[in-house]
Amino acid sequence: MPAHLFEPLTLRDVTLRNRIAVSPMCQYSSEEGFASDWHLVHLGRFASGGAALVFTEAAAVEARGRISPQDLGIYDDAHVEMLGRITRFIESQGAAAGIQIAHAGRKASTARPWDGGGPIGPEQGGWSPVVGASPIPFTQGWQTPHALSEEEIGEVVRAFGRATRRSLDAGFHFVEIHGAHGYLLHSFYSPLSNRRDDRYGGSFENRTRIVREVVEEVRRHWPERLPLFLRISSTDWTEGGWDVEQSVELARMVKPLGVDLIDCSSGGNVASAQIPAGPGYQTTFANRIRHDADIATGAVGMILSPEQADHILRSGQADLVLLARQMLRDPNFAIRAGYALHKQPWVPPQYQRAWPG
Repeated sequence: MPAHLFEPLTLRDVTLRNRIAVSPMCQYSSEEGFASDWHLVHLGRFASGGAALVFTEAAAVEARGRISPQDLGIYDDAHVEMLGRITRFIESQGAAAGIQIAHAGRKASTARPWDGGGPIGPEQGGWSPVVGASPIPFTQGWQTPHALSEEEIGEVVRAFGRATRRSLDAGFHFVEIHGAHGYLLHSFYSPLSNRRDDRYGGSFENRTRIVREVVEEVRRHWPERLPLFLRISSTDWTEGGWDVEQSVELARMVKPLGVDLIDCSSGGNVASAQIPAGPGYQTTFANRIRHDADIATGAVGMILSPEQADHILRSGQADLVLLARQMLRDPNFAIRAGYALHKQPWVPPQYQRAWPG
């Protein structure tokens, strides 16, 4: 049943006050994986701005799984304390706190964007080797990854489980597994980056095995009452690569394993892919997966206005919208959207005298 932007959404035992979520956005502002005051303010302002669900940036399940040396981590018990402070503030504003757990795989060990981006080695604060499904670098000039053995894959899967336990200890109510954008899990399920001939390569079932194992491991540590998301790249935008038909099949496989919503992104695994980016360019994937796999979906990617976000939901293309850059431009997007759509948005009492503006 289609919904509007300000209709509550219940997933398992958690009800969101509206259908606006803040998508994970890397901040490159951690030391040794620790969240900081920057993260508290960055994430907290979205909760006080009326969003229903606020996700952290990708939090690495292993130190070598960080995109950059300055990425957020959840690979050490000591990371929990500051993350707990953040979740408590988000929840105090009536929003739900979510964490995206991730492993960057062959795209790890890079410089921050404002330091030039691109791969860096140990002499620049990075590390070697990076790891992946097969010894295929992301693109020319990047590290050739070490192909994980089956035993090493098992250890990575268990790292996702440990990260999930820490996420629960920190007070999060949502966990999202990052399986998109060319990072570790995506490098396994895409035939363009997986040339293995063991039980993790070749057939669709084998290439997606690690995703299913991670979902099962996360669910072992994540309470039945709390929702679990999976972000995927719905297509590689490249002939012979991963596509939406395979995404539908993967969604069908993970739903009975405990995934509640597919966060439908795309690309990131092929450096030369030509992506037709534009407002709402990925919503067709959310629509297709939602209807063909009979699972809730989230739409993400250049969702810019309240009217556009509301249309995505009212037309039945998705159950949730996730905003990233637009939230950076307008942390009060959810409040503004409520007034624009003639709804009554939640406004913190400290700010009510300023609305409607």
